[in-house]
Amino acid sequence: MNFSNIISQIEKTDPKAYQEVSGRRSLLKNFGSKVAIAALPLAFGTMFNKASAKTTTTTLVDALNTLLELKYFEYNYFHTANNTGALIPGSPGLAGNDLDGFLSIESHLKLQIAFLQNNITQLSGTPFVPKHYNGSALNPLFVPAAYDFTAGNTYLVFSNYTTFLIIGQLFCDAGVHMILGFMSQFLGNSTLLTQMLEMQCTEARHAAHIRLVRRNMGIAVNADYPAPWITNNVPPSSVPVDRFQPWYAGEENVTQSGIFITTLADVPAGGTVPKISATAAFDEPMDAATLTTLMAPFKL
Repeated sequence: MNFSNIISQIEKTDPKAYQEVSGRRSLLKNFGSKVAIAALPLAFGTMFNKASAKTTTTTLVDALNTLLELKYFEYNYFHTANNTGALIPGSPGLAGNDLDGFLSIESHLKLQIAFLQNNITQLSGTPFVPKHYNGSALNPLFVPAAYDFTAGNTYLVFSNYTTFLIIGQLFCDAGVHMILGFMSQFLGNSTLLTQMLEMQCTEARHAAHIRLVRRNMGIAVNADYPAPWITNNVPPSSVPVDRFQPWYAGEENVTQSGIFITTLADVPAGGTVPKISATAAFDEPMDAATLTTLMAPFKL
């Protein structure tokens, strides 16, 4: 799929969104400035090399419901953390604290759930609900009986801040790739396509925020401090690497549209584009089956 065709569809439906195209480095400077609107990502990865047939309404509903399941998953994780004692440093309203950022992430996820529910209903579908969902509960979105984010006490996510950040980064990075994995299915619907691009960029902001918090804590991975984006296929922690590495499978890819990025001239530095830059410039898609497997240890 030609990238320019995607931008053309967006331009016809939402000229304002088209005009706001910018690179990741620009959008990261404005984290939190909008609730669900963000600049378009720098590049989308190999998924758009493939042509896509016209998507049926049923397929759209299935895609939106998979994303809705992921948003419930993320919402419950961050809602639990934000309401767990002194897990996250800071107090609401105080400059420079960590809590405000995570409260914003929770708020964004709540709005995204409502957005997905509304679109599924408009398409005559039935919105996904987690196990043990109770629509009459004070906060129906919070369904703690459906999840075990400790994965059987493997990860002390709600008693150790560093662990909370590591697992949270896994979830947010996966969200970026999961939305991207469905993007081709929205090519026949310019409105949904634009909205999904906005949602993906908001998710990328969440991931970048967590990486910034970890960087400010002085946490190094493989002797490098976390960048706002994925570099090569480096997970947020090298221990236990066997558990975290599958979340980043394929991120070491340096070939886009049949072009080996690492053979291109690196201007103005000289030489060719280094692998770390080639992999950081593109996000790779994740399919629903992969995400389901990765999420399984955290679901009851």
